[in-house]
Order: sequence, then structure tokens, then C-alpha cells
Amino acid sequence: MQAEFTIQTQGPGLYEFTDEIVRWSNLVATDGVLTLFVRHTSCSLLIQENADPEVQTDLRAFFDRLVPSSDHPSMAYLRHTYEGPDDMPAHIKAALMPVSLSIPVSQGHPLLGTWQGIYLAEHRASPHTRLVAAHLG
Repeated sequence: MQAEFTIQTQGPGLYEFTDEIVRWSNLVATDGVLTLFVRHTSCSLLIQENADPEVQTDLRAFFDRLVPSSDHPSMAYLRHTYEGPDDMPAHIKAALMPVSLSIPVSQGHPLLGTWQGIYLAEHRASPHTRLVAAHLG
């Protein structure tokens, strides 16, 4: 079974969509592997802790420090800058982080750990509509 999820973002950050995935997989009520794939080149998918929001804050701060905006002096070597100072760093972050996930499913329930959530990591500064393809088989 396949589906597509739409996630509205409001700028950089982690956007949890675990509940939508759980609702959909419960409708299928089967065993298998759920594959999620984000259909964009400047965002990523993550399974990460969903209990303490400081984890999200720290992750964002780490990746912003690792890959700063293209107008930062350390990024002067970048050539793809005409779409704004956040664009090429967003592509770099997406290259470092996963764009697909595989999650085992048992009787329609994703086998996530107690504190695990499924997130879209938005790397661009402006709002976007992101599409995530899902396949459960």
C-alpha cells in the first residue's frame, strides 16, 4: 500500500508527523516494512527523540554550526548561491542526513521505540509544502 503525506513547514526545524504515519499504518493493519521517502532536495527525514524539545533545538544548532549560511565567511567557496543564503547549506544538510527511512511494522503498528518520533527536517528559511512518499509492504 502506498500513500503520500503533505507537511507544511514554517522555516528551519523538525516537524513531527509520527501520528499521521501511525493512523495510516493502522488502517493497513499488516506486517512489513514501511519505507518513507522525502521528495525534495533541501530537507531530510529523521527518527529522533520526541520527549524533550531541547533535543530538536540542539540538533538544529549543531547542524547550523556544522553548515552555516552561505553568507558566512567560512562558506565563501560556495557557488550555488542565487537562491538565497540558506539554499546550498540546505542541500548540504540534506546530503548529510537521510532522505528515506525504513521502519518495521507489526500488525499495523510501526515498531518505534518509546521516545522515537518521525520528523521531517526542514533546512530552508521560508515556508514550504513538503511531500513524503510512503510504501508499506
